[in-house]
Amino acid sequence: MDRPGFTASLVAGGVAGVCVDLILFPLDTIKTRLQSPQGFNKAGGFRGIYAGVPSTAIGSFPNAAAFFITYEYVKWFLHSDSSPYLMPVKHMLAASAGEVWRCWGLNPGLRTYQARALPLSYNLLSEGHTVVYSHRECVACLIRVPSEVVKQRAQVSASSGTFHIFSNILCQEGIQGLYRGYKSTVLREIPFSLVQFPLWESLKALWSWRQDHVVDSWQSGVCGAFAGGFAAAVTTPLDVAKTRIMLAKAGSSTASGNVLSALHGVWRTQGLSGLFAGVFPRMAAISLGGFIFLGAYDQTRSFLLELGRERP
Repeated sequence: MDRPGFTASLVAGGVAGVCVDLILFPLDTIKTRLQSPQGFNKAGGFRGIYAGVPSTAIGSFPNAAAFFITYEYVKWFLHSDSSPYLMPVKHMLAASAGEVWRCWGLNPGLRTYQARALPLSYNLLSEGHTVVYSHRECVACLIRVPSEVVKQRAQVSASSGTFHIFSNILCQEGIQGLYRGYKSTVLREIPFSLVQFPLWESLKALWSWRQDHVVDSWQSGVCGAFAGGFAAAVTTPLDVAKTRIMLAKAGSSTASGNVLSALHGVWRTQGLSGLFAGVFPRMAAISLGGFIFLGAYDQTRSFLLELGRERP
């Protein structure tokens, strides 16, 4: 990959990540408060819906930039054709491998908007892309979980500033406190990808077959939004468990990170509605984010590449 392409991917990815996270942050705050153990109103209701945004803003640009420069470079380096017969299986394995690496951290915007519209000929299911998924997430991972932990605690405690929450976590729990929720994130992200990516590819293939030509970018975005929204809905209980674990008091049984225990506790106290708390803002954020991320990344990258070609 040449230097202009590297720079364009870095800047465009960072801009896209910031756009998504800042625009959709209120939906993420509402979702977190709906899932919090104290309930929506006690967690802040609709007040201070941008509480915790500094944590997200700091992490968004480097996370998304690292994601895209790694993705574009490794894809360029390893891209190869692959037999179409086992494509669904290969894609599920690729998504699973990528999410294990990704789950060292979590960025609410980047996580679900990675399914940007790519031409069908890119063959997202090839063996080379398994390595792409793994390496791009490995590079971007180290900032994500701390950013998410601080952000979610700020969202349910709007009276405390981001830096104050960050300092308290370090003093009371140490570095490991910033990475609480790793296992629950893995257990959420793998099923999410197993639903999202095969459904996205199947919808694109069906649409392409119906109109007798490869889907356009906006059509791929529609497919990605639907697939992401559906995957978000069915994995909401796992997202609830992850949120409860990250928000739990240090030393409590929930803070230990046992997902089944967290799910059982929610079921016992709130029933089915508790397991699906925040499902609608979660679906909305993931679906809308696909369009925003796609547009911001592609437009910024195209502009920068065109600007580079015009320079003498």
